[in-house]
Amino acid sequence: MKTTVLAGMAWGVLAAGAANTIPPYGDVRLKGPIGERLEQMVKNHVRATDTAYITAPFLEKTERRRWWQTEFWGKYMHSAMPFWTYTKDARLKANIEEGVACILASQEPDGYIGNYPDDLRCGEGWDVWGMKYTMMGLMHYHDGLQADDERAKKTLAAACRLCDYVIDQLGPDGKRGRHLWETGNWCGFASSSILEPVVWLYNRTRRQKYLDFATYLVKDMTEVEAGPRLLDLALKGVSVADRNGYGNKAEKGGGYVMKHNRWKSYEMMSCYQGLVEYYEATGRKDLLDAAIATCDQIIKDEINIAGGCSASEAWYHGARKQHLPYTHQQETCVVTTWMRFVEKLLQLTGEPKYADELEKTFYNIYLASLNRDATEFAAYTPLNGYRSRGHHHCYMHTNCCNANGPRGFLAFLRALFQADGDAAVMNMYATSSETVVLPKLDERVTFDMYTLYPKDGYVRIVNHTVKPLAFTLKLRIPAWSARTSVKVNGTAVKDVKAGTYLALARNWTIGDIVEVTFDMTARAHVMNRHVAFTRGPIALARDTRFHDGSISETFRRNSMKDGQEVSISSARAPSEEFWMAYQAMLPVGSHTENPEGRNLASVMFCDYASAGNRWNPMNSYRVWFPMEIHPGDD
Repeated sequence: MKTTVLAGMAWGVLAAGAANTIPPYGDVRLKGPIGERLEQMVKNHVRATDTAYITAPFLEKTERRRWWQTEFWGKYMHSAMPFWTYTKDARLKANIEEGVACILASQEPDGYIGNYPDDLRCGEGWDVWGMKYTMMGLMHYHDGLQADDERAKKTLAAACRLCDYVIDQLGPDGKRGRHLWETGNWCGFASSSILEPVVWLYNRTRRQKYLDFATYLVKDMTEVEAGPRLLDLALKGVSVADRNGYGNKAEKGGGYVMKHNRWKSYEMMSCYQGLVEYYEATGRKDLLDAAIATCDQIIKDEINIAGGCSASEAWYHGARKQHLPYTHQQETCVVTTWMRFVEKLLQLTGEPKYADELEKTFYNIYLASLNRDATEFAAYTPLNGYRSRGHHHCYMHTNCCNANGPRGFLAFLRALFQADGDAAVMNMYATSSETVVLPKLDERVTFDMYTLYPKDGYVRIVNHTVKPLAFTLKLRIPAWSARTSVKVNGTAVKDVKAGTYLALARNWTIGDIVEVTFDMTARAHVMNRHVAFTRGPIALARDTRFHDGSISETFRRNSMKDGQEVSISSARAPSEEFWMAYQAMLPVGSHTENPEGRNLASVMFCDYASAGNRWNPMNSYRVWFPMEIHPGDD
């Protein structure tokens, strides 16, 4: 197996089996509108987070309602330390230091860090889940510093002591007398996802006891009949929405917290993230196979036209139901966890389909969830309706989605430009500069990218590698781009195929130019007598701010076919609130008995990320539109 050095989540950690090398944060820098959104989010949201407020509960140890206040700080650190590495912002670093100091001060002599009293620890509720995120937060801080930094050593030691506490309480022959998977909720998903930081800890310390504990967790996650069952059900092809009834006694109906059901999307994917980390550490490929099978099935059965998934944070065969008004669609925690999942599988497999999915989610649901001034993330982002700020959790003036939201930008940054042996891999397209070391050549290559993508399909990539060098540049050709044109220094490249990587192997010299023009044809998507539209990777929406008629107006019966090309043109947006605006002549309206009613109507669209971005009930939008039904239709 290849050995590469990971950046970001595991800076400096050796991981077996990784296909692609990820450059350190800062070696890929976003510019243009996407870069501006990132900088705005770091300044107004990440840097502005009150770390003293979100760490205060750790000092109190009084949580008897089994709530989840202790997840906020660890989630925050997942993005805060990488973004400090990216920006070197002194105020952000000071904020981080304040939170870390509070966490370290709260650690008890036995290693526990949390806010539950002793009689409720390691039991029902979210205590183990909170310890998982605390371990992750400590290691993110450690990873962002030099290995010989005393603060790095101190935080890693604190993470070790916390993990030792969990082992002592819930490991083999643990003092609590229960298996870890039996704690928490959702058939053990929530607590079992602690596997991910346990493997991280093994990678950083090489202490066998952490790998042994990870092995113990994997056994319970895959072999216990009533447990998570993350291996056999995946390899049997059981849909993520249909995994109840296999040894577990599922609760009937719905509910935000359920003890035994297996349909919880966020926690399930977090468990697979841990199983993939364990695969990297041990080479146990059946776990990777199960993660891939699950991810592919989610793509097929759950992901909607805008790259989102889940309703009330549960799997529900959402791909075929996305036109219906299900409750609490596309929770931001689910969205960012999905982005992390596909980004990880992209790195390990080099399969372009995972980059396609990450791109779709990022440019649609993810950007839509961030408000215009980038101060907060929505908790839920429906396909039809309006957007709103998230609710407060646990009687605190924050929520899980605000803590988790910034991680989505990290997934996009990690995926954008990678290395595979002697090849540089361009997975994403946005105005940016990027550098990566090609491990097979031990040479650093650099490119600049200029584009308005995805507003426009033209991308210009310029080689800025200082010395002449023979290597391969691999370009992802999205599956949706049926007709893609590529030129190198003005010469057309043949055999460009959608859904693959185009490998440009040559002797590169500084100033070489690659030009890519993607097929941005707009298309109709018809499902269950509803229609929606996309242009390239972008889902389109009608918005009440265009004042072009009712956004709920029906399309004529049988007027659109699935996959049909739609003539669409760029239009002047009514305000700077819109990133993209388009106009099309379409067969909307039910009054075709009148001659004028048979005419096509002018319909305005915007990109889904801009739709409803006033976060105001008076500004609604719609992605899926009903089509007329005749009495004789089935």
